[in-house]
Amino acid sequence: MKNIHLHFNTSIGVKKPENIRNKMQPCPFCERDQLVDIIDVEGPIILLKNKFPVLENAYQTVLIETDDCHAELSSYDLPHLHRLLQFALRHWHDMDVNGNYQSVIFYKNHGPLSGGTIAHPHMQIIGLHDINYKENIDEEVFEGILIEEKDGVHFSLSTKPKVGFYEFNIEMPDTHYVETFGINLQKVVHYILHNFPFKANSYNLFFHHYDRRIIAKVVPRFITTPLYIGYGIPQVPSNLHWMVDDIKNKYFTEK
Repeated sequence: MKNIHLHFNTSIGVKKPENIRNKMQPCPFCERDQLVDIIDVEGPIILLKNKFPVLENAYQTVLIETDDCHAELSSYDLPHLHRLLQFALRHWHDMDVNGNYQSVIFYKNHGPLSGGTIAHPHMQIIGLHDINYKENIDEEVFEGILIEEKDGVHFSLSTKPKVGFYEFNIEMPDTHYVETFGINLQKVVHYILHNFPFKANSYNLFFHHYDRRIIAKVVPRFITTPLYIGYGIPQVPSNLHWMVDDIKNKYFTEK
């Protein structure tokens, strides 16, 4: 029988530090001279093996985005943002094609409702030995109302979201378009944290290799709807077109 569940090792999980809510907990990523199992370094960007590999039958890495604990993706200067994305996408691709994994997931948590534990900006790249995440993904979750299309990058708001309500999609054919890709990524994260019609302080960023495209799905996080938790039924809000116009007016209209 095909495995569809990841097993979480709770004996490791209880040892993980948590400082998104517990502000008294020191940040392990700020103590850079104490980091071990480093895989690659490029300036302030570090990729290393996860010290707390809670997922069984998986190879877990952490990508520390910056040496500034209080930074946030939407405020990175563009040279650093593009450098970070190129670095991250290269390592994700290398893991994806090396033949050791069924699939490789690449994602980011931000904020207390994101499922993360460490506030310092970071991402995770995880090789799954016996689960292919693409079997759980349908093309329709990337379909949506166009917000902007420029320089080979397509930016939209999902009309058939995977979980429900608001999911933004940014896609490009390859990494040659990463600069425009990154600019759109910054804009949507900034919108979520600063201009969203409902107060939001958390989001997830999920990267996908799908149909020869690189797609980032950005999801503002709130308490997950019980209809999805209990029945797997996503919900689509009635104000999608309003939100598309709001983003266009705030971020794509020349003042």
